[in-house]
Amino acid sequence: MPRVRSLFLSDIHLGTRACQAERLLDFLREHPADKVFLIGDIIDFWAMKRSINWSPAQNTVVQKMLRRARHGEEIIFIPGNHDEALRDYCGTDFGGIRLEREWVHTAADGKRYLLVHGDEFDQVTRYHKWVAVLGDISYNLLVRLNVWLSWVRRQLGMVGYWSLAAYAKRKVKTALQFIFDFEESVIHSAQSRGLDGVICGHIHWAAIREVEGLTYVNCGDWVDSCTGIVEHLDGRLELVAWREALATDSKTEEELLAGET
Repeated sequence: MPRVRSLFLSDIHLGTRACQAERLLDFLREHPADKVFLIGDIIDFWAMKRSINWSPAQNTVVQKMLRRARHGEEIIFIPGNHDEALRDYCGTDFGGIRLEREWVHTAADGKRYLLVHGDEFDQVTRYHKWVAVLGDISYNLLVRLNVWLSWVRRQLGMVGYWSLAAYAKRKVKTALQFIFDFEESVIHSAQSRGLDGVICGHIHWAAIREVEGLTYVNCGDWVDSCTGIVEHLDGRLELVAWREALATDSKTEEELLAGET
C-alpha cells in the first residue's frame, strides 16, 4: 500500500467506551507513514476517573504505536487537556514516542505548521474546568445515544452516517460561535510566529481551510467523526473521514450496542 509522509491524529480518547479503536486500527493499517503526530486527548484521564473502559482494540492501538516507533517511524505526542498529566513529561521519550508541549512541522512543500492540541485557546477549559467537564459528559452521552440512533436508522433503511453530536453543535449558536472564536485564536497564534498554518484538535470539528492567508487544520476525533489528516509525499494535506470511507460498519455498532446492555 502507498506510504504517506505524515499522519495527524487527535482526540482518540482511549479509556472510554466511545473510542472508535477498531476503525482507527483500520485507518492505521491503510496508512503507513514516516511520521505520526498525536495531537492531544489520546488518553482520556478525565473519563477514566469516572470509569475505565479499556478494550482489547484500544490496547492494540497503543501496541501499534510503540511498534511503529520501533520500526523507525517518528512519533510525537502532544498532550491535550484530557491527558494533561503527561505534560509534566514533555521533552522525554517513552518507547520511542516523544512527548512535546507543541511542535513546528515542516511539510514536504516547505510550509511550516504549528502543532498544538488547542485547549490553551479555549477560555472555558482554561478558567472554568467544571463547565468543560460537564460539557464532556454531555458530549459522551450524545455519542453513545448516536449508536442507538444509527441502529434504528439502519432498520428503517436509511443509509449514510448521521451524527447527533455534530447536529447539536450546528444547532446551538453559542457552540458555533465558540468554534469560530477558537479557530480565530489558533490561527492568530500561528500568524504571530510567522508560520504558514496550524494543525490542532480539541473541538472535535475536522476541517482544512484557508483563513487570513494561513491554513487552518483540525484533525477532528475518533469518538464520533473518525477523521484524520494525511500529508502526502508532495506536502498536500488531506482530511480523511474514515467512517465514511468504510461506509456503515454494522458489526462494530452492534458490538457497541451489546456493550451498552
